[in-house]
Amino acid sequence: MRLPVASAYMLGKSALIRIPKWSWIKAWGVKAAHRRGIKSAIIALARRMAVVLHRMWVDGTDFQWTKEGAVAAWPYRKRSG
Repeated sequence: MRLPVASAYMLGKSALIRIPKWSWIKAWGVKAAHRRGIKSAIIALARRMAVVLHRMWVDGTDFQWTKEGAVAAWPYRKRSG
């Protein structure tokens, strides 16, 4: 059971440190790193990315790099009016 945990940690670390392109989830991880420290932020980011990847798998959607695109693609959002 250690391999999935290590893989998730590597995913969070690479998303936070190695990938130069900014996204809403990377910005969230950087904010978490400023609040709690880099190690806690890597773990939190890995968990959040696991949730996002699971939802993408279940819904069959693509990753939205911006929050606006993610909100527009969300099929269950409440309609105003």
